Amino acid sequence: MSFTFEPIGFVKSGGGTYPQESPRQAVFAQNEGVIELLPGYDFEQALTDLAGFERIWLIFVFDRNENWKPKVSPPDGSGNCKRGVFATRSPHRPNPIGISAVELIKIEGRKLFIRNFDLLDKTPILDIKPYIPKADAFLHSRAGWRDQEEQTQRAVTFSPESEIAAGWIVAHGGPDLKNVANIQLGNRELNAKRQRIEPSAQSGHFILAFRTWRLEFSSEGSNVHISTVFSGYTESELALDAPDPYCDKALHREFNELCSRN
Repeated sequence: MSFTFEPIGFVKSGGGTYPQESPRQAVFAQNEGVIELLPGYDFEQALTDLAGFERIWLIFVFDRNENWKPKVSPPDGSGNCKRGVFATRSPHRPNPIGISAVELIKIEGRKLFIRNFDLLDKTPILDIKPYIPKADAFLHSRAGWRDQEEQTQRAVTFSPESEIAAGWIVAHGGPDLKNVANIQLGNRELNAKRQRIEPSAQSGHFILAFRTWRLEFSSEGSNVHISTVFSGYTESELALDAPDPYCDKALHREFNELCSRN
């Protein structure tokens, strides 16, 4: 037996592009975005009365995840212990379907403006349902193995220089490195085998690699401090005649020039 579903819409803005940019739960997100439903299906009428709900359930497709395994290593508080995939929220599943409760800001026509969500841009939406606290919230329910684990949550701060650098990069079309830092360092167990983390030349500091950018940081207790944001390219890799497979070297050259002037 098989079933075929078609998307009713897509996340159009507000999420990242790569899986590493997605919060592991919507509750840890700090973002706003838009879901745009498809035209020609009377979805405007289907959205009638939904605006009165503060939260909605989104049923969506993990369209950027392939393969699955019966046991996975959750990213928070579990070390190297593997759990059955059905006891986790892993995006790598037999059927790559996800659910997420997100805040609904407003509705305009076929557009739903949402806040604090864990979906990437262009994620296909399969269905929308209202979140009903009396029916959907069971605060005192046992949470299995998660009740036994210390959940990872750190405060991530930026030095003034690194905050300016991260803001410049996203303003000029690069990735949102502040969001990446909060997701990768604030809400995950630090693990060099599963993350692109390596020791820095400076004692007690480490470097997180995201795509072609680097963030140098230190970690103490429940605090992570980003001290420097820099390009992951070497000088020779940024030569004008060097290959540019990610089409971003012009941005890195401009960034490096700006840093050298300051």
